[in-house]
Order: sequence, then structure tokens, then C-alpha cells
Amino acid sequence: MNQEVTSSLLHRAHLKTLFKRSFLVFLILFIAYTCIALFYASRTIYKVRRNYAIIVETLSGERIAVTEVGWHLRLPIFTRIELEVPLMNQELYLGASASPKQIMSKGNVALWTSAMMTYRIHDLERWGIENRSPEILLQNDFDGLVKDVMQGETINALISDRERIKEQIYRTLKNSPLNDGGLTLEEKYGITIVSFVLRDTSYGEKLAAASEEKKRRELIAEAENYAADLEASRTRKLYTAYQESIRDMRKALELDPRSDPYLFDFLNQQKWAAAYEKNQQGQNTFVLNNSGATTGLTLTPPNQKNEKLSELSGAQISAPPQQRPRTSHASDTQNTLTGLRQPVGTTNQAD
Repeated sequence: MNQEVTSSLLHRAHLKTLFKRSFLVFLILFIAYTCIALFYASRTIYKVRRNYAIIVETLSGERIAVTEVGWHLRLPIFTRIELEVPLMNQELYLGASASPKQIMSKGNVALWTSAMMTYRIHDLERWGIENRSPEILLQNDFDGLVKDVMQGETINALISDRERIKEQIYRTLKNSPLNDGGLTLEEKYGITIVSFVLRDTSYGEKLAAASEEKKRRELIAEAENYAADLEASRTRKLYTAYQESIRDMRKALELDPRSDPYLFDFLNQQKWAAAYEKNQQGQNTFVLNNSGATTGLTLTPPNQKNEKLSELSGAQISAPPQQRPRTSHASDTQNTLTGLRQPVGTTNQAD
């Protein structure tokens, strides 16, 4: 009985000792993990990655750039990690956003545009030590230079001549000083500008509709001008042909300047005769050749006029209408030519 009690007590003591040891080991591991986590969280132990650099500030205020890749140890109270700088290519957007921004072009016309610059940091002394908040400073300088160039151009150039404007902005960012006699972006921040691109340039909705309407009107105006030029050219050719024909005709007929009125009457007769030959059906077309003589006209008194009207109305019922004799166009032409050769007297012909 005593042996069983003694064995039970020993077993309990053994379990209690095992439990205490296990708890002690767990507590030591927990304290160690907590210390390591606190050290890592406070960046007492920090890591420098490839293509990155760490700027550490000491208690005296001195800044040191650490570029060696690997793990490093610092004093948690006497030093402070101020900045981690990527040494790879970095992007910088116009207005700090990739979405299009509204700017005013030359002539106070609104334009939506977006742009991006790619740069690389090569001088940590300039970037992280001589400049406080270099990202904000670089963003403001970049926006100002780009807008200075774009707002000095017309909206048509910004839309249609993007290649030239892109290269002009790139040269301005890379070589032009921020102020007269000052530093360039590369000299001020210790960076190398790799590239610049205009991502988007577009009108607003109302301006785009107005531009389309303007293009449509310009096309219509060009078409009208082209048609007017063709008509003017045709008119000039016809005028030259008429002038040569009249000159040849005057030369063949041996006409002098006194025959000009008869020549004009002849040409007018030819015009109306041609119109008559083309439109013989359904039209009351006549050709009148008058060489300038006055045609006599006799008016009857009113009483005789009424008697004649009554007689004519009775005659129209009993007698059929007589058809006027028609003179051929050839006879008119012959008579006119005769009048041109011998301009004496006047003739009246109607057809």
C-alpha cells in the first residue's frame, strides 16, 4: 500500500517538473521571438535589397547612405532609418495621377492630357540628403515644366504634332534649368531622366463636337471652291473659244468696226435659233432679228376698235384661222449675212 502511494506521488512530481520545464522553455522561446520581432519591427536589424539603398540618420544628425546588399544592424536609440530609396527606373505622372488632367492651351482652349516621365536615381547625396521630401519637390517641378511647354502651344499642334511636342518636353526636362542660371532637374535631384511620353491628348466633348462640325464645313467649303474653280475655268475656256471664233469670223467676212451692231444681232439670232431648234415642242419660242430700225405701230380710234372687234369675233366663228408663213432659219442667216456685208437699210424678220 505504501509503495503504491509513493509511486503515485513520484509520478505526480515528475509530471509537475515536466510541466514546469516545458512552460519555462516556451516562455524563453516566446521572449526570444518577441525580442526578435521588436528588433525587426524597430528596424534595429534591417535588410538592404538589390537596387535599393537605405539612408540612416545618426544621433548627431548626420545622414549615411547604405547601399551594400544584405542584413545590417543599427543602434535602436542612437540611429534612425529615414528613407528607403529605390535605384531602379521609376515613373512620375503629370499631376501625380495616370488619369488625364485638364490644362489650358494657347488661346485659352481646354485640353485633357496625361503624361509620364521615367527616371533613375544615381546620386543619393543629392536625392536623399540635400533634399527634404524629394518626391514632392520633383513632382511640382515636373508639372511646372511640362505645363509651361504645353500651354505655349496651340490646341491643333498638341493634337496633331505630338511627336515634336514630346521631344521638346523631353529636352526641356533634361537640359533646361528650372530658373535662369539655375539647376536642371537632373542636377538638382541627382537623377537621370530616361524617357518622357505623352500618354493621351484629347478635346472635351463639346469641343470635339465643334471640331467635327468645323471640319465638315471646311470640307463643304473646299468642295464649293473646287466646283467654282471648275466653272470659272470652263467659262474662261468658252470665252477664249468665242473670242477666237468671232475674230476668225470678222477676218473671213472682212468686217470693220461699223459692222459690230449687225454682228451682235447675228450672234443673238443664232443663240435664239439654237434654243428654238432644241425646244420645238410645247414652247412658244421665236427668233427676232432687228437691225435697229423702229417698227411702225398704228392704233385705231376706240369706236372703230369696237366695230373691228365685233367683226373679228364673227369672222373667227365662220372662217378658220390662217397660219402664218414661217421663214426658215437658213433664210434668216442669209439675210443677216447680206446685211453684214452691205450694212445699208434695215430689215425686220420674225419667226
